[in-house]
Amino acid sequence: MIDTERESIADTPAVYFVKPNHENVMRIVKDAKDDLYDSMHVNFAGTLPEALMDLLADEAIKAGCPHKFTKIFDQYANFVSLEHRMFSLAQENSFVALNDPGANPEAVVEEMVGGIVSTLATLGIVPYIKAPRGGAAEHIGRALDDKLRSMLKSKGNPFSDATKVIQRPLLCFFDRNFELAAAVQHAWAYAPLVHDVLGLKLNRVMFLQESDKSASGQKKSYEVDSDIDFFWRENIGSPFPKVAEEVEIQLKKYKHALEEVNRKMSEEVDVDGGNTQHLTSAISSVPELTENKRMIDKHTNIATALLSKIKARTLDQFHSVEEEFITNKVSKDKLLEMISPAAKGTAEDKLRLAIVYVLATETNPTPADYETIEGALRTCGSEIEPLSYVRKMRSHNLTSGGALNSVSSQGNFLEWADKIYGQGISAVTKGVKNLLAGERHFAITRAVEALSEGKQGTGTENFLVLDPRAPKASTSSERVMGPFKDVIVFMVGGGNYLEYISLQAFANQCSPKKNIVYGTTEVVSGTEFLDQLRQLGRKTHA
Repeated sequence: MIDTERESIADTPAVYFVKPNHENVMRIVKDAKDDLYDSMHVNFAGTLPEALMDLLADEAIKAGCPHKFTKIFDQYANFVSLEHRMFSLAQENSFVALNDPGANPEAVVEEMVGGIVSTLATLGIVPYIKAPRGGAAEHIGRALDDKLRSMLKSKGNPFSDATKVIQRPLLCFFDRNFELAAAVQHAWAYAPLVHDVLGLKLNRVMFLQESDKSASGQKKSYEVDSDIDFFWRENIGSPFPKVAEEVEIQLKKYKHALEEVNRKMSEEVDVDGGNTQHLTSAISSVPELTENKRMIDKHTNIATALLSKIKARTLDQFHSVEEEFITNKVSKDKLLEMISPAAKGTAEDKLRLAIVYVLATETNPTPADYETIEGALRTCGSEIEPLSYVRKMRSHNLTSGGALNSVSSQGNFLEWADKIYGQGISAVTKGVKNLLAGERHFAITRAVEALSEGKQGTGTENFLVLDPRAPKASTSSERVMGPFKDVIVFMVGGGNYLEYISLQAFANQCSPKKNIVYGTTEVVSGTEFLDQLRQLGRKTHA
């Protein structure tokens, strides 16, 4: 609404709640200059950078309207809480913004730091910071460290109660390139499937329910919220077959409870009160039963919609084959079989499978192999720009000696952008292999385990370590070894429910249990991330 034309309302104060950016600052000054309101209470969703605060003051003085501003607040609210332990900054196209060599990522990084500061301020904590050296993760880690140091020096900062925290948590940053395959592979757990297949967004899922009476289907819209939805809360990370079984179990429980209520209500009521207590109990349970039935119907419809997509696209096979690829059972013949025109699955499914294959191979496929794969994908109607981009990343990595460990973010940030191809891919093809050993966990989960427990020999010993409360350049990695019970994991460039579920499963397996919060610049499905790879692929060919 702030960018729309509004009429002046005399003798009336106005309350603004806006993002802290240049456009909003200039519009607020214009409103004050045009005398739209008697006074203005300005609330910024996140921290207003010092440069924008100076701009606001200078422009207000030039316009002769500083008296219009009654109060200016930083509300530390520019993040979205999706689950109790999951949040997003809702920064769309973040992977493109950070990986396009022709872009200026500094503004994006500043916005990210502002969102993370808001999250930390809400939690009331100042964590230790760890990040892989090189690339966006280190740059954002250092920028956050500088921001927190600056805030801690000012009076009335939102971290005044953080000194009361007995054990400070650990904040781990990761680049999306750290495990690129996780962003495109097919899911098999409930929440990741709902997100990837049905387009879950901001805890709401909408889809067309197939119907015998209507060729177009019936549009369904449901909210899934762990606070009020017991089924979602208990099955968010369950494999799809188990979810289908649980729907049947809950339906049977409901029917049994309903029969019990009907039985009690049909009994003859003793006028002396003999059966009144049972009748009252039966009547009082009706609202809960009704709500349970609504939840069961909702998840029955969601599961039915998922099952239809799974069968039509053989998503179970794509998931199974991708798991084989990632766990070192790579087969080019299997890939070509799955992406043939006769095989089920959409052109996009086949493209995602091919990308996982390319990322999972120990050595970069030969030009002849790429030509064969790209030819098969073209036959299926796939656009190959995403694969071309991943191919360029791998090719660059194998000739650069591992850009993840060689790029220094202490220099010009744009120097990092020039070397972005291959940045982090060495982790996927080499360094991450030891993190994938043993029981199947995502690489990010293995890395978090190593970082939070201070394990040696895992490839995480060289991570950057920062402590915003300690004197500059005095942080000792030995002093921040852990173990840490409370951990915040932040994925730069787009996260997903797959990694969130993996981290929560690991946290619950620990003794004592860990409290792991997963955050990301944006939550993206495989389809959405593929589109970002497509954009980057086209930019590199332009």
